[in-house]
Amino acid sequence: MNAVSDVIQNRPRPLREFDQIYMKAGDMVMQSEFVAHWANGKRLAFIGDGDAISVCVVYLQARGIIPYGPEQVTVFDFDERICNAVLRFADRERLENLDAQLYNCLDAFPAVGEFDAFYTNPPWGASNEGESVNVFMRRGMEAIGYGGDGAVVVADDPTLEWPSRVLASLQGAALEADFYVRRMMPQVHSYHLDDDPNLRSCNVLLGSLDNDQNRQVKSMPVTDRSRLAHFYGRDAAPRVRYVRDRPRLEFGKANENEYELELLEVTE
Repeated sequence: MNAVSDVIQNRPRPLREFDQIYMKAGDMVMQSEFVAHWANGKRLAFIGDGDAISVCVVYLQARGIIPYGPEQVTVFDFDERICNAVLRFADRERLENLDAQLYNCLDAFPAVGEFDAFYTNPPWGASNEGESVNVFMRRGMEAIGYGGDGAVVVADDPTLEWPSRVLASLQGAALEADFYVRRMMPQVHSYHLDDDPNLRSCNVLLGSLDNDQNRQVKSMPVTDRSRLAHFYGRDAAPRVRYVRDRPRLEFGKANENEYELELLEVTE
């Protein structure tokens, strides 16, 4: 928990307008151990990673807390704050197998076929029938050249209708891409979510039916506006290419615009 706390202290505040909703610390510990074991010895691509599971996975192994983990981890995220947080932590802790690259999933993927596995916890698609999930998942599939393993984290709540539709859409898109569901781990994560604190998510583990990583894979940008209309929620189409980081001197301290000082009255 202390090691994961180090990672949490380093990550930026979430931006809800982009569906950045962070996993709770206890579940991060379990998820990080699971991902480290699942991707042991592999080149692992994270398609977005606000939670900072990527950092936890590498850090826990480097600290000797777990004896396994990926050979290489690269985070692809459109939020420069997240990328810089990953790079800053990797530099401070000398994590040479952890990297980050600024990337928007609506653009063509820049490293097709360079990885063995992918992980994504995308916008969950409550307002777009899972289309946002499928866009992130497709980028992960391109990262592994459509040959390898994937893990997709999506909402899982039997009391709501929309998570079931999203899961069905995910499975259909996976089958269309010659992937199948190896395993599903239901309701294993909880989040800091004010308007629905009981909403949980599951791990959907995918495997490719065709493991020929030598086949030609071409990545194309997403241009179909109908797929993007509700990408980040109802009527919330993408309008931002990158979230840019504003440099600060002390990342571990509160911003001065977060507080004010009321001084003691000094009497002589």
